[in-house]
Amino acid sequence: MEEETKKKRIEEAKTGFGLLSEDIVEKILRRLPAPSLASAACVSKLWYQNCNRILSRPKLASAISLNPSLDIAVQEVLDKVLSEPIRPHFAIANGFGSTFCLQKAFDLLAGKLGSRTPLIVTWANGVMGRDALTNEFREVMGGDDCSDCDDKHMDANSGILLTVGFLPGLQVEAIPLLRRTQAPRVSMADDLVVDIRSYTVLASGCTSPVGIIMFGGGDIDLKPIIEKLDYAMLKETIIVGDEKTEFLYRSGMESKNVCESKKYFSDAVALVFARDREKAHGIGEIQFHAALSNGVSAIGPRYKAASVRVNHRDCTTWLTARQEGQHEILDGQRILNDINDELENRNGGADLYIGVTKLRKCSIEREKPRLMSYLAFHGVMGGDEEYLFVYGAGIRTADYFQFYHSDPNTALTSCSNVSVNLRNLKLDWNSKKGLHPTDVANECKKECIGGFIFACCGRGESFFGRPNVDSSPLLENFPGVPLAGIFCGGEIARGISILNAHGGQEESTPSCLRVFSTVYMVLSYAPASMEH
Repeated sequence: MEEETKKKRIEEAKTGFGLLSEDIVEKILRRLPAPSLASAACVSKLWYQNCNRILSRPKLASAISLNPSLDIAVQEVLDKVLSEPIRPHFAIANGFGSTFCLQKAFDLLAGKLGSRTPLIVTWANGVMGRDALTNEFREVMGGDDCSDCDDKHMDANSGILLTVGFLPGLQVEAIPLLRRTQAPRVSMADDLVVDIRSYTVLASGCTSPVGIIMFGGGDIDLKPIIEKLDYAMLKETIIVGDEKTEFLYRSGMESKNVCESKKYFSDAVALVFARDREKAHGIGEIQFHAALSNGVSAIGPRYKAASVRVNHRDCTTWLTARQEGQHEILDGQRILNDINDELENRNGGADLYIGVTKLRKCSIEREKPRLMSYLAFHGVMGGDEEYLFVYGAGIRTADYFQFYHSDPNTALTSCSNVSVNLRNLKLDWNSKKGLHPTDVANECKKECIGGFIFACCGRGESFFGRPNVDSSPLLENFPGVPLAGIFCGGEIARGISILNAHGGQEESTPSCLRVFSTVYMVLSYAPASMEH
């Protein structure tokens, strides 16, 4: 052993590093980009320990590139997010515009990130983030989808957002919602819940994770899936994401990688964040916080569905209804005439929805069913002298509903309220510091390490009349903190922990799938000395 130590010292002396103090070596290692730091960790046991010390705190890194060349765009965001020390626990990429190809982006990223790093690549309607080259924060809406990767037409709004996270104290995995190729078009919702529970129990000993980021395929109805998750998870579990998109994924568990399987389709994928019961000593605690900016306003009276027909071919519902407390059955045209009369007095060109209050029994496998109450939004198609036509299924006779319309004024007020509540959250974190400026607790107060934004694709600059409104609550309260956002085909919001100011939540009945909203998820970190 002494001979081995002697040889090691001789080798270090040859390189010159043996003459440097441990502090200087660590300062040098801190300046290395992530790939170089990974290589340095293999040099010696001492360097490995130094690298682990550098990587003891959580980190999010995010960047966008608007380069019309996908190869260059991917390289730019990779260079940016890996320019500082980080050990990727997960990676999410969101692309948009005519030059973005889902498969090519997935292949380029999968080749650069570790084979055991969970990776999700999705299509987005637009992105929010800091430019990889200029560091300028931007909200950018994308162009139309183009499935032909060889299309030579360059879209000025094409690009990619990449987010990489290192979250010590948590375990992260991508778990798919599967559907058998030879079976009817029914997703295996119970299996997804069981898979998430099983993974979380192994990681933390608890059946509910702390958070889930979920992406649903564009051709499935995610409502019953989210309802199952809402039933199965503790109320503290936060679920956010994009309801309708296209995606490819790679799980760290090889058995879950079925993207090219002939036996299964992947209808959705859940990035699951679970506590790590085997986390190293000295690692602090990461918490998830969620807030919601509402973008719709209720209009007109409440109605009660009198008759309901489902058109399974195009997944629409035809219904008649009574006003609450009235006996007369109204057709679609009469209902819409009354609603449109009220809309004319407010603002033109609004998107119209009905919010249906549903009371349903829910269970997983053979568990005892429990009654769940939730609000489900359905886009209004139109109406005639017989029926009111809405998108989606799942409405029953005697369900109550009310009309909602998109409203930029409501959205602006709601964004301001979210900003106020995030400011209060920051003040609460700062109040944990010590009484004196030199108190050790000042160095251990809770801090924001990053945030995610999921905004309706109908919002953005064209909705508000000015840029960067959706991202403003996070930009105002956490300047300089890594932020990653996308414009969605449908916003998932479960477990909202930061209520809107001046009145709390908009509806007394919770809704996990939103319309014209923006969902914010903030990650905070409390060092180990604060945990108790």
